[in-house]
Amino acid sequence: METKASTTSAAVELAGRLETGQVSAGIVGLGYVGLPLAHAMHSAGLRVIGFDVDPAKISALAAGRNYLRHLGDELTRTLARSERFEATSDFARLAEPDAIIVCVPTPIGEHREPDLGYVLAVATAIGRVARPGQLLVLESTTYPGTTRDEFLPAVLAAAAARPGNKLVPGKNLFVAFSPEREDPGRKSHTTRTIPKLVGGLDDESTRLATALYRRFIEDVRPVASAEVAEAAKLLENIFRSVNIALVNEMKVVLDAMGLDVWEVIEAAASKPFGFMPFYPGPGLGGHCIPIDPFYLAWKAKEVGKPTRFIELAGEINTEMPAYVVSRVALALNTAAKAVRGSRILVLGLAYKADVDDTRESPAFELIERLSAMGARVDYSDPHIPRTLRVRKHDLQLTSVALTAESLQSYDLVLLCTAHGAFDYDLIADHARLVVDTRNAFRRHAPRMLGRLFRA
Repeated sequence: METKASTTSAAVELAGRLETGQVSAGIVGLGYVGLPLAHAMHSAGLRVIGFDVDPAKISALAAGRNYLRHLGDELTRTLARSERFEATSDFARLAEPDAIIVCVPTPIGEHREPDLGYVLAVATAIGRVARPGQLLVLESTTYPGTTRDEFLPAVLAAAAARPGNKLVPGKNLFVAFSPEREDPGRKSHTTRTIPKLVGGLDDESTRLATALYRRFIEDVRPVASAEVAEAAKLLENIFRSVNIALVNEMKVVLDAMGLDVWEVIEAAASKPFGFMPFYPGPGLGGHCIPIDPFYLAWKAKEVGKPTRFIELAGEINTEMPAYVVSRVALALNTAAKAVRGSRILVLGLAYKADVDDTRESPAFELIERLSAMGARVDYSDPHIPRTLRVRKHDLQLTSVALTAESLQSYDLVLLCTAHGAFDYDLIADHARLVVDTRNAFRRHAPRMLGRLFRA
């Protein structure tokens, strides 16, 4: 898959700037991946230009305000005060940086097909202004072959329309893929300490991209090609998807047997080898795990190979919100109530605990399913004061403050995300019924007999 490239003057010049740190970088997409990446590069002494189509982000960064609360305001204040960082929506300036890293979304379409619209739009914007000697790195999660067969051709097609275009991949234009591995809210690792995979479209691109990342990341590991790096990212997340599907299916089966899946997982985890604990939930959230398996499944069809195991895991995980709703109906039935007309409070709108990230959160589907059945649904989330319009949902709701009085006003409380900021004692004491999808009320169970249901 890899093409050989002899060292050129453009490569030598760029390598020299990388070695001395006199290199500038552009980050396209200042979201959950791009913003911490920009900060890590800036902290290592590089000059960074951030690019984003959202003017609100540009304004917030100029003012030192952080729109990603889990990263903290000090990060953006540091960038705002620095002469080595600026943010812009002017994509004509993509000609300025020596290296351009693309961190834009790669969603799936209505029929679970890959949507490379953002990637190709950025590739076209780069191609319109790209100059010899630049390094381009795609970080957006995608299927093997995207960098070589989709991203680079889009760059070159746009560049071909310019008079005097002299871009030659592997000679004076260098292209690589390096998968993002961000996990919002995680404290054990940072952008700097998470090992980085790098695979170029040719040897020179791999070497230069590796040198770039080694300026600001502790452990950089070059791989044989961009395709290897692309596939490794998918494998990481499919591994989680399949194992979460397994415990989600076990939960449904064990519930029917009257067994507590959380106790079973804890017991199995006592084995010091051959087992890794995964935990069930109300559905999958985040940008990667709910989406990445479908990228590989789609690509596999192109080469005529089925992905039955991967697709089955996806089906199990996407069915979990329906299972949770059935448990809500069962819990209400014990109080002689129907879903229709009941007041339900969903705890946690974010897809994971202690962050404000709502991407692909199952809470949205739960709220919409319960509302469609006639329930009056509100939510409470200390990290998300009000809902914003997202790709599939526009709830137009405001977070409810948790008090004894507010909790008592709902027929049922559904815990979707176990934020540390929730007062679980308050909820346990005053909620009429609780459906717990995260085992957050395990220590409260003895005093919640008849009021606590797991889902």
